[in-house]
Amino acid sequence: MSTELFSKLLSQNYIELLKDDEYYDITIEVGEDPNVKIFRAHMNILCYRSPYLRRILTSNKKNNDNVLAHIKLPNVLPEIFQTILEYIYGGILSLNKLDISNFLEVLVAADNLHLQELVDYLQKYLIENKSDWIEQHFGFTQQISSQSNNLLELQEFCMNLMAQTPEKIFKSFDFTSLSEKSLISLIKRNDLQMKEIEVWEHVLKWGLAQNPTLIPDPKTWSDDDLKSMKKILQHCLPLIRFFSLSSIEFSQKVRPYQKLLDQQLYEELLNSYLEPGSVSKYNVLRPRKIKINEIKIEDSQIIDSKIVDYNIISTVFKWVDKVVINDDNYEELYLPYKCELLLRGSRDGFTPKIFHELCNNKPNTVAFIKVNGAEEIIGGYNPIKWNAIGWGITKDSFIFSFVNKNVKDAIISNVVAVNCAINCGTGCGPYFGNDIIICSTEDQLDYYGIRCKKNFYEKKIRDTEDCFSIEDYEVFQIVKR
Repeated sequence: MSTELFSKLLSQNYIELLKDDEYYDITIEVGEDPNVKIFRAHMNILCYRSPYLRRILTSNKKNNDNVLAHIKLPNVLPEIFQTILEYIYGGILSLNKLDISNFLEVLVAADNLHLQELVDYLQKYLIENKSDWIEQHFGFTQQISSQSNNLLELQEFCMNLMAQTPEKIFKSFDFTSLSEKSLISLIKRNDLQMKEIEVWEHVLKWGLAQNPTLIPDPKTWSDDDLKSMKKILQHCLPLIRFFSLSSIEFSQKVRPYQKLLDQQLYEELLNSYLEPGSVSKYNVLRPRKIKINEIKIEDSQIIDSKIVDYNIISTVFKWVDKVVINDDNYEELYLPYKCELLLRGSRDGFTPKIFHELCNNKPNTVAFIKVNGAEEIIGGYNPIKWNAIGWGITKDSFIFSFVNKNVKDAIISNVVAVNCAINCGTGCGPYFGNDIIICSTEDQLDYYGIRCKKNFYEKKIRDTEDCFSIEDYEVFQIVKR
């Protein structure tokens, strides 16, 4: 049986030995002018406590003429090395003597001296006790952690911060200073909480920062400029989930840079927008797992509705932009527009006259109709103006239905008979083909005989063609944010 005794006393004895001026056999010159300090120490203790010091001391042993061994550590501050020495001798860590910013300096020194126990402790201490400080000084922390493969816990913590709160971190941190390795680790993540178009824009910005002589406008790029940019981004481009972008995002943000992309990828992207549902031969990365309930503060005024929530309006926005919805991205919020309320039935009334007064000559409108006595919402999107002069012609309108606000099983029905897409008659409300019929016998009377059936749109959006009454309805004009 073995018993550990006097550990505290033993530690104190070694600290006293460190302070003793008689028995030392090595001097260590720490720091650079004008901040240089000479420390006295004991070779045997240093060799057994630090593998790094053991290596450099093997060639600096005391000579036969009794000249002391002497080494230099110019890259360590004297006050940091004092803390390290106290740990080496007595297992004491006097962090209370240091500013928080010096913690990272101690961590770097401990890593360089291969003091693994101290490295592990400091990483855990910083993450568990100083996370707010790390966030406030993210750039410095990220730079320090990325310089060593031995600081994996701190690297992972920094990467998680960037992935979970990129809008906060990137405001205080110049992400273009990220190493290629760190950037790749970030954009590989499925849980990166950024819209894919923002990922693409940030990667472009990072690439331009690596080649500061390059003019940002791709129209001005020479062949050499293009080759340079493709080389810089060669490991990043395959990680962008281009198939998650809307047609508008693709057209406005990706198409100008099409020469950066693999030709097959670009052609299949183009096909995916021209022929929704087409199968790509390319290795298509799944959309990122964006947390649906985490809405940014600036998103809070996207819609003022008594009927629908963000999940529903996000789904409608995807349909407007012809984003392909599948099992992997149906929960992902897509909010490139905001909705300006034109009409609310419970506030303004339920007559065709009110509808035309408030909604005429407004393009890009979406109507939501709450079925009375049921958890069911029907509606439609009209890209052209309501004008009260009969049929409206458009190939881009669609109607839809949601039951229990379930976006996964929502029904969308695109217009087939484009000449009869919209009925703008004076006795009509938001009347889509003969598929959502909402009208009245006179324009000043409440709507009557409201029902849905399949006529000019591709599919039924309700199981029944029976008439129903409206609990409430809203019409919004959608505009780009």
